[in-house]
Amino acid sequence: MNISVISFTARGRALGARIAACLPEARVTQYARAEGFEPYASLDAFARRAMAEDGAVIFVGATGIAVRAVAPYVRGKDVDPAVLAVDENGRFVIPLLSGHIGGANRLAEQLAAQLGAVPVITTATDGRGVFAADSWAVQHGCAVAETGEIKHISGALLRGEEVGLRSEFPICGALPAGVTTAGQPDNGILISIYEREARPFAHTLRLVPRIVHIGVGCRRGLPPDRLCARVHEIWAQLGLSRRAAASVASIDLKADEPAVLELARAWDVPARFYTAAELDAVPGDFPPSAFVREKTGTDNVCQRAAARAARGGRCLLEKTAGDGVTVSMYCENWRIEF
Repeated sequence: MNISVISFTARGRALGARIAACLPEARVTQYARAEGFEPYASLDAFARRAMAEDGAVIFVGATGIAVRAVAPYVRGKDVDPAVLAVDENGRFVIPLLSGHIGGANRLAEQLAAQLGAVPVITTATDGRGVFAADSWAVQHGCAVAETGEIKHISGALLRGEEVGLRSEFPICGALPAGVTTAGQPDNGILISIYEREARPFAHTLRLVPRIVHIGVGCRRGLPPDRLCARVHEIWAQLGLSRRAAASVASIDLKADEPAVLELARAWDVPARFYTAAELDAVPGDFPPSAFVREKTGTDNVCQRAAARAARGGRCLLEKTAGDGVTVSMYCENWRIEF
């Protein structure tokens, strides 16, 4: 994750360095008007870039400075980065924006524990120890499809009402307080990879696990738009949610293929490439092709690659070929864990 830390005083810069040291797994850039720090033209220019490019933005200074800086660039809770303010004395860590989906609350608690500070968490569900579906979704690799429904789910739980749960996946562990798989409450959560799935509640919060892997093969030099169009067509035929995509997978011979790389970029997922030996080692029954083996060293690229990326999983689409493109899709063996 890219994280920007901006400070405005010598004391703030020192604290910013401590904050960066607390985040060794992130790519932290420290901004300040001092030697040894990344410069910025203006606070507005900094906020405009950071809100568009970073996963988290940390202001070391007054909350008012942070609020005024980011306000023009706030887009929505499903896309905004985590925004936090930390006073320059390091006494309080305050998540200001994207507490759940963006992970600001979790980051605030992490930093506070390491800095010896107090995390100031103001979201109602956290303050009252109530299950937060959007926070759970992020922690378990799910996308939140309709963010406007969050308030109905959280509101019902805060009022002490039951919230329903429907899913195609097995459930492990005790359900959170207030969540039930029985009856027909007005508000509920649907966990599914399918766009076409009926909404079972009057207010349905749809959570989409990112667990569908797209295996592809194509002719060398295939126009990128042709591969993208074919995958989009198949995806729609299967009725899958776009948010369920987890990766694009192929053989390492395609690691520089523009069509494959563009598909991964367009779908905002990683591209994964495997050697012929790795694909050959994938267990299962895959439609073989002598021609493909001659050219690549394995008898099936797209389906074996999808199965490998999904760690076995469930086949949603066996190898389908046409117009210089082969496509297969696999879904991970995923489960709901509370």
